[in-house]
Amino acid sequence: MGETETRDGGCWCGTVRYRVTGKLGPVSFCHCSQCVRTHGHAAAYVPGPRAGFELLSRKGLKWHRCSDIAQRAFCSECGSRLFWLADKDDPVIEIAVGSLDCHDGLVSDGHIFVRDKPTYYEIGDDLPQRER
Repeated sequence: MGETETRDGGCWCGTVRYRVTGKLGPVSFCHCSQCVRTHGHAAAYVPGPRAGFELLSRKGLKWHRCSDIAQRAFCSECGSRLFWLADKDDPVIEIAVGSLDCHDGLVSDGHIFVRDKPTYYEIGDDLPQRER
């Protein structure tokens, strides 16, 4: 994906829409207890430039403080999980990959928080696995 590429995304019902302009990083599959609990299973997130992120429609957008260092956004109308932000001056926003309109060109780089992975499934690919 080029540096100036633009991608749109949003929730399932369409009340929250966003646009991200810039290079997206690789997709990570998170197995932490928060992602499993809020997504119903492991979650796939892609980092994007916070400065290139724009909310186009925020009706229904709700923020939830998920820890003392970050907050997660979701649609209060349909329940779609959308993105999360660290409180620090992090230049990145982590976007739920499934909320993007187009996934073309994205690549995966591995699994994180595999130490916390529930026991009901196995990771069946050869991507790197990190405990945290």
